[in-house]
Amino acid sequence: MSSLNSDFDFYSSINKLNKEDWNACIQDDHPFLQYEFLSALESSNSASNKTGWQPHHYVEKDKKNNIIAACPIYIKSHSFGEYIFDHSWAEAYHRYGINYYPKLQSAIPFTPVTGERIILNKKIKEKNKKRQKVLDNIINEANKINVSSLHFNFISDPSQWTLDQNIMIRQGIQFHWQNNSYNSFNDFLNTLSSRKRKQIKKERGCLINNNLEVKILQGDDIKENHMNFFYQCYLDTTGRKWGSSYLNKQFFFELLNSFRKKMLLIIAFNKTDMVAAALNFISKSHLYGRLWGTTDDIPFLHFELCYYQAIDFAIKNKIKIVEAGAQGEHKLQRGYMPKKTWSAHWIKNQEFRSVINNFLNKETELINSEKENLEQFAPYKSLY
Repeated sequence: MSSLNSDFDFYSSINKLNKEDWNACIQDDHPFLQYEFLSALESSNSASNKTGWQPHHYVEKDKKNNIIAACPIYIKSHSFGEYIFDHSWAEAYHRYGINYYPKLQSAIPFTPVTGERIILNKKIKEKNKKRQKVLDNIINEANKINVSSLHFNFISDPSQWTLDQNIMIRQGIQFHWQNNSYNSFNDFLNTLSSRKRKQIKKERGCLINNNLEVKILQGDDIKENHMNFFYQCYLDTTGRKWGSSYLNKQFFFELLNSFRKKMLLIIAFNKTDMVAAALNFISKSHLYGRLWGTTDDIPFLHFELCYYQAIDFAIKNKIKIVEAGAQGEHKLQRGYMPKKTWSAHWIKNQEFRSVINNFLNKETELINSEKENLEQFAPYKSLY
């Protein structure tokens, strides 16, 4: 398919595309949009037709065959691994004898992290105009093929999506920590109420009380034995929580081989024995806490490895934001404040579009109220 100065198509694998071309469209160094991360998901079959994540990526190229616009998209046969919950929508479709699946989903599989979903080469001058054209092309594709709907999860700027009157915006809440130019962890602690400071100091005592030492491994310092241990922890945690894991061992070792420069692995040791690990990813401005696990049930160790060590690293390395994944109101008492997230939705069936729009209007009011209520319980002496 073509326009005046470019051609676009939908690709069944990112591995059919040029890595440098794809990454050139990412305006910041967001790790999860990088070719290497998305390729590892596909090469390991973690994101595949078999797992209900069939790649259907939008790619637009110029006359020199260089990628100038792209959007990671998947044909989904379920709603798992998305962290934007639309199961009730699927159930409503089912009650009326209409198929909700398959649907088109623009997201980073199994990764609830905000970022651009339509990425554009820096050579594109009229970015808003091009972004709208890409969206139009994707909606046209959704109209042509057998899907009920089109969804863009964890978009970075909802105002970019409201030009199309049929696009509906949905809000959510995550908990992020913000680095207000702290010089040390104690500097951060001093902004908290006395009771919260004491609680965090008590929780951080889990290391000394259990004879544990933490090591921060980054890039080439992460070895195969570390990743093997982390994977066992990951399996144990996902097994206890959900009964199965989305990501397989090949995925993590693909990342170790091609993407370790963006990885930060925090490991707790008892002498020479590893007992817990937390996997993070790094950009210039953000530290993204993603997965963790332990072989021993030690009180507060989860908070230490996933929250406090992340804050400590961010302060020392002047990283502005720590994102610690989806949900978790317990993060609030550890300095992670509620932040809005957004997703964009297009529904093919006009009657359901109207019903869902009414639902989202009511849900937005509840989300706004919930955020205000949560802020009342912030541990800070005063909100920054």
